[in-house]
Amino acid sequence: MTSDDSRYEAVTSRDARFDGEFFFAVSTTGIYCRPSCPATTPKRPNVTFFPTAAAAQIGGFRACRRCRPDAVPGSADWNARADLVGRAMRLIGDGIVDREGVAGLAARLGYSARQVQRQLNAEVGAGPIALARAQRAHTARVLLQTTTLRAAEIAFASGFASVRQFNDTIREIYALTPGELRTARPGRSSRFGSVGTADGAGGVPLRLAHRGPYAAAGIFDHLAVRALSGIEEMAGEPGDRTYRRTLRLPHGTGIAEVRERTGDGWLDCRLHLGDLRDLTTATQRMRRLFDLDADPHAVAERLGAVPALAPLVARTPGLRAPGAADGHEVAIRAVLGRQVSPAAGRRLGNALVRAYGAPLQVPSGSLTRTFPDAGDLAGAGLEELGMPASRRATLRAVAAALADGRIGLGPGADRDRAEKELLGLRGVGPRTAGRIRMRALGDPDVLLTGDVAARAGMRRVGAEAVDSEAWRPWRTYAMHHFWNAAADRRRLPAA
Repeated sequence: MTSDDSRYEAVTSRDARFDGEFFFAVSTTGIYCRPSCPATTPKRPNVTFFPTAAAAQIGGFRACRRCRPDAVPGSADWNARADLVGRAMRLIGDGIVDREGVAGLAARLGYSARQVQRQLNAEVGAGPIALARAQRAHTARVLLQTTTLRAAEIAFASGFASVRQFNDTIREIYALTPGELRTARPGRSSRFGSVGTADGAGGVPLRLAHRGPYAAAGIFDHLAVRALSGIEEMAGEPGDRTYRRTLRLPHGTGIAEVRERTGDGWLDCRLHLGDLRDLTTATQRMRRLFDLDADPHAVAERLGAVPALAPLVARTPGLRAPGAADGHEVAIRAVLGRQVSPAAGRRLGNALVRAYGAPLQVPSGSLTRTFPDAGDLAGAGLEELGMPASRRATLRAVAAALADGRIGLGPGADRDRAEKELLGLRGVGPRTAGRIRMRALGDPDVLLTGDVAARAGMRRVGAEAVDSEAWRPWRTYAMHHFWNAAADRRRLPAA
């Protein structure tokens, strides 16, 4: 949205499409909300708009208790943008400021701390410390309302430096003490929020918010076909499946569970963590894996305007592009799956996990290992995989480049640089590098012109001769539509 007047129209219509894209604050109440807040619409002169929750907090406003604006999906803009601000927002979301400070954030971006501070303030209305503080407050709210941990334990698990800082921040943002916020736990009937209700089953229950329609079946089908024994499993029947997987996190390991059946704008998730300091990172990894910050309305508007693509868009509203729970894992699996079927790639992946995966200290059902570390694979023989020597050499080269940092695949990585470095490795071609960029780096604008299946889908819908520039910046979603068209022989609906 380009003007405050158009933003106000979204507020008056309670348009959930813009939740997370901007926030509005009301001067007469001192509260900031998401655009779809069900409260009485304030008068226009009393409304101020902010690009982030942190900016609203800096302005002296507290979070609305009714619509819980801290639990909205992230802005799709940060995924689409490859510039400093986009990369910084992805890194802050992953918890890098809590782990490495502003200096660590700046070093990963390749800029000075002053430049990062200046650009973030100019574009999102808040610097890295304020953005991280808002995120810590949200994490604390989740833990207060879903666990029985003591407030002091929650303070440090959320990333606060002291209990006093934790108490002051909660009071400032929510106008409640931590104890009062715990008592104000929302019921499961609430329309808003990523907070679930603890039921004694263990772990931290969450509601992972998404924007617009969500085609869950496509992502769950994708994950089910490729699930590797020991680190992933899919339970239940289509329509009500639960995907479970192990995670290797900054402070330990974890297990994530996500249900296919969607709520009113969210997916149910439960995280079992060895160290609760990993809650923010684990949450963001699940959000990236399930592409929960996408804007399906913007994608449908752009791709649906292309006659060849319009039937595909109409058939699968809310299509998502699977991302990554671990960028290094995706890169290794992309090499394993090069020029073979998903089933063959899965067999190779299973062999790799059996031979080199690290055992979980406490197995959970069939989940017994984490995916092999890139450093371990860099010097491994890999004979157990039964692959040709040239492909084993490629896998070792990729693993070594990941392990020593020559190639970065984290949330704030420079996508162009990462792809260039990948293509510089012997045995890595444009298709493999493109798939890694698409999934590990979450780039929504990747077009794999050499992909056979995508070409088949393009031929089927008559899109081969169409100028793909018209699909930007959502060409990754066009790829998934083409793959679906190639695999599905049903008659396509008319445009």
